[in-house]
Amino acid sequence: MGRVEGKVAFITGAARGQGRSHAIRLAQEGADIIAVDIAAQVGSVPYPMATPDDLAETVRQVEALDRRIVAAQADVRDFAQIKQAVDDGVAQLGRLDIVVANAGIVSYGPLETMDDTTFTDMIDINLTGVWRSVKAAVPHLRAGGGGGSVVLTSSTAGLGASQNVGHYSAAKHGVVGLMRTLALELGQDRIRVNSVHPTSVRTDMIVNEATFELFAPDLPAEERTNEALAARFGALTLLDIPWVEPVDISNAVLWLASDEARFVTGVTLPVDAGQLSK
Repeated sequence: MGRVEGKVAFITGAARGQGRSHAIRLAQEGADIIAVDIAAQVGSVPYPMATPDDLAETVRQVEALDRRIVAAQADVRDFAQIKQAVDDGVAQLGRLDIVVANAGIVSYGPLETMDDTTFTDMIDINLTGVWRSVKAAVPHLRAGGGGGSVVLTSSTAGLGASQNVGHYSAAKHGVVGLMRTLALELGQDRIRVNSVHPTSVRTDMIVNEATFELFAPDLPAEERTNEALAARFGALTLLDIPWVEPVDISNAVLWLASDEARFVTGVTLPVDAGQLSK
């Protein structure tokens, strides 16, 4: 316990899924949290997104660990909103040490027939939103004078390609470029920048009708259950699992944020059950 004791972490997409898991895991190890999420629906996203109640539940779970948390609804497509959320959080919690740019969406379709809004929403949230989040946070990291850790959520799709998610893959590849450049630009301030690359994670972004239809178009909707789809997801990985849990990614984020990784920067870290090797 206490691997990030006394530190403050800014986490985007914190209302549920991986973002909530990151907030809880870092809080378990002593961090206070600045949590933001759009907590609203984006029209091009084919599954229900997080709600204000979800964000409130993240707050409840972090506070149950006796840690402080400042939460706000903010859209990573709007720099002013993100900057305000970070500035307010630092004003209340006193510092900033860790950034986890995690907010993201997924949608599906071949690139040649994809509409402009679907493509643009993806790039604006999953790539440009990552840049905006880091941009808003860097002045606070620098002000602390003690360095810091920035972790960007990419994907196995950021190190390879798959059909029907070309816009997602393009955004996640772009995150790697952001990470490597930020590592160069911020290293003189002892701010480390790395990316994590999950395989499929069992969250609402994956476990939903739209994703299951993509993986099992041959099955009737009523037969697209977790159990039925597990074998198809499992075919992607070397290890005998269909997907990983959010905490598996959170443990990697925690390590990168902690002093255990104090000399690790510019790294793409897969948590992929061997998917990229396969």
